[in-house]
Amino acid sequence: MGVFSKLTEELKKKRGLFFLLLDPDRKPAGELAEQAQAAEKAGADAVLAGSSMLVNSQFDEATAAIKEKISIPLILFPGNSNQIAPKADAVLFLSLLSGRNPDFLIGEQVKGAPLVKKYGLEPIPTGYLLIESGKTTSIEYVSDTRPIPREKPDIACSHALAAEYFGMKLIYLEAGSGSATSVPDELISAVARFVSIPVVAGGGIKTPKEAAQKIRSGAKVVVVGNHFERGGSAQLLAEFASACHQG
Repeated sequence: MGVFSKLTEELKKKRGLFFLLLDPDRKPAGELAEQAQAAEKAGADAVLAGSSMLVNSQFDEATAAIKEKISIPLILFPGNSNQIAPKADAVLFLSLLSGRNPDFLIGEQVKGAPLVKKYGLEPIPTGYLLIESGKTTSIEYVSDTRPIPREKPDIACSHALAAEYFGMKLIYLEAGSGSATSVPDELISAVARFVSIPVVAGGGIKTPKEAAQKIRSGAKVVVVGNHFERGGSAQLLAEFASACHQG
């Protein structure tokens, strides 16, 4: 059974799923691996690995170290085609549909597709929508795109529906790493009602209570990363996992 199918099965048993996002540009490989292992013990359903802008060259090393420590899926969350690593289980094959930069709509995907095939990674086609968060985030700057206004759920819904009609399997609503605010609950709810594929919410989610609210609003997956880069206990990881699982 593939990664996406396994996660779909998990959603039959849980209200929502919790993914921990690790940035190989922020910490040494060994430290990332330990954090991934702690996340699995705490109940995380998957680990994502990726960066908006990769400065160091340890991406392959970091993903290999993480995979060695966990049995839950390791899914790549690539900022560009240079972040396709052979030791992962799957890759979110993202298209930044909220923007109009051809490099992030299709250009980087064309470069990365042969590597996905070569390494035998499971591609999970994902419509990636950047949502205004109150400050300029890394992904907004790097992609040179404008986010969808947070008070315009109709625009987000139209983009999400286009992603579904393209045959994508997920909608990722992203406030951005280090964002001032998370994706509004009302926008999540509107998109979740408008499409029939699962919605992922990430960026700016700071507490288990907030994570649970995203699930109640209609998200099937909550992603937290930046919050744990500054520290965070195994107990807090467990609280996030429980909040997502129970909603």
